[in-house]
Amino acid sequence: MDQTINVTEMRAFYARLMAIASGSDDHRLERVFESVPREAFLGAGPWKIRLNERYIETPSANPVFLYQNSLVALDAPKGINNGEPFLHALWIGAVAPKSGETIVHIGAGTGYYTAILSMLALPNGHVHAFEIEPLLARRASDNLAPFEGVNVVQGDATELPLPGCDLIYVNAGVVSPPGSWLKALRPGGRIVFPWRPSLHLGVALMMTRAKERFTVQLLGSAWFIPCVGASDPACCVKTPTPLRARSISTAWLIEDRAPDDTAVAVCRDVWFSDRLE
Repeated sequence: MDQTINVTEMRAFYARLMAIASGSDDHRLERVFESVPREAFLGAGPWKIRLNERYIETPSANPVFLYQNSLVALDAPKGINNGEPFLHALWIGAVAPKSGETIVHIGAGTGYYTAILSMLALPNGHVHAFEIEPLLARRASDNLAPFEGVNVVQGDATELPLPGCDLIYVNAGVVSPPGSWLKALRPGGRIVFPWRPSLHLGVALMMTRAKERFTVQLLGSAWFIPCVGASDPACCVKTPTPLRARSISTAWLIEDRAPDDTAVAVCRDVWFSDRLE
């Protein structure tokens, strides 16, 4: 069988699954996932697939093995992977990147999902990709060179200033989202991140900036490696149970409003409430 045709067919089927997994009616998603080859961001095969705390090597360097809902190692000794496709499809569907938006991608790895975001921001959009690991940042810079409106920054996104933006897409576990991230969001701006306020809770949160507060939506379970600079357990002084976490609907920056008796969780810069307004 012709390998090129086989890979093309697999990528097209994968893209269709991703569009469905997104839960979105954005017709661009299937086209974008089909047009960005995952193998271009993962280095030479064979590749290591993560499953049940183990890495299993693919039988060969045939890219068909990459078009499944799997974690693929970027740096196996450090446990850094190219994330689970269906999870990212869900997140991308929820945050709904739009043409012309400015997007910040924190924890870009080698740039696969950065490339997806950049294509959804066309035309006239920009993606600022932050990656703290120097080797991964260099690989991301090379991989993303053909993509319009993307720049890669090697460094700690919790310490570096973020540009004003419409969307922040975080791919590392966060105990307490830095206030600087939330303040970088423009009105109507969204942030999605894996929230790890305790060892027993790992969920994806989407926060949308309203006039005086943030609306909050839970997007299911999410377990990522810790975000350097935002994963100190001491930064969350009140943590919710998994059941209470599901009740969160709003959040405020502490500098704007002190926590009250509706607080479900209180972190360093932000607190979460079950209040509907």
